[in-house]
Amino acid sequence: MTRVILGRLVQASLVALMVGLLTFVMTRSLPGDMAYRIAAGRYGYDIVDSAAAAKVAAELNIDQPALVALGHWMFDLVRFDFGTSLISGLPVIEEIASQLGHTLKLAFAAIVLSLLIGPPLGILAGLRPGGVLDRGLVVLSTSVRALPQFVVGLGLIIIFSLTFKLVPAAGHDHGAHLFLPALTLALGLAAVSNRVARDAMRSVSETSFYAFGRTKGLGEWQVFRRHGLRNVAVPIITYLGVQFVYLIEGVVVVETLFAWPGIGHALVHAIFGRDVPMIQGAALIMGLMFVALNALVDALSHVIDPRERRS
Repeated sequence: MTRVILGRLVQASLVALMVGLLTFVMTRSLPGDMAYRIAAGRYGYDIVDSAAAAKVAAELNIDQPALVALGHWMFDLVRFDFGTSLISGLPVIEEIASQLGHTLKLAFAAIVLSLLIGPPLGILAGLRPGGVLDRGLVVLSTSVRALPQFVVGLGLIIIFSLTFKLVPAAGHDHGAHLFLPALTLALGLAAVSNRVARDAMRSVSETSFYAFGRTKGLGEWQVFRRHGLRNVAVPIITYLGVQFVYLIEGVVVVETLFAWPGIGHALVHAIFGRDVPMIQGAALIMGLMFVALNALVDALSHVIDPRERRS
């Protein structure tokens, strides 16, 4: 376990380094005048002019050499200082702290919904491979996973908000606003997790110890609870680490589509406004979230599977 934690710490350091380098290079490579974009974000495109852009450039030292600016950011990062937003003038860490809570709430709701939808259906399909449910899930899972997330989100808006008027289409004022963005992410996660659960359940149900449980006269639920549940849970939890890439990637699209005030939504606005410190800080936090979630998956697998502890 100690070796796993140390490995994740090294991975987090590499993520911080690569995110810092890549975001800095990509933002500097964007076409257009950075100072003009920042001035427009502050004062509005209608009243901004070259004088305002020059004033912003002088104030923020945008004209300094790229390597010097990158060195300053890396030095500040070692001191856990993410810098100051070029648009709002507030510390980046304060803005991210207020947005991260919304993102974590959305991610947690999406994971819970996906676990309620995907694995139970996959387990039922795995108990009867080749059945109607199994074949139907193949078609449904492939269709959902192939669709872009914004298409799934728009479809849910049309069905639940415009047609049946059950939940609001966008916003964040109360709990009902969380349902559609969480369901959009959850469907993409469940489209994969149900196939993982199906394959795991089929493999477990064909083992000799599972058949012996039935021979002893145990009911189907008792056999599954005693001999199947833990064995099926291990590959599902392990594959969650792979799915977190989809989750973190989807947060940017889904938060923007549903006007959810999370870190993904802030990242999109920072890119349009050329707010380099905010882009670097948001991208860094999202990368570290991926590392932390994978570390959590490793810890859960270590607890559930005794073979991990013996190895």
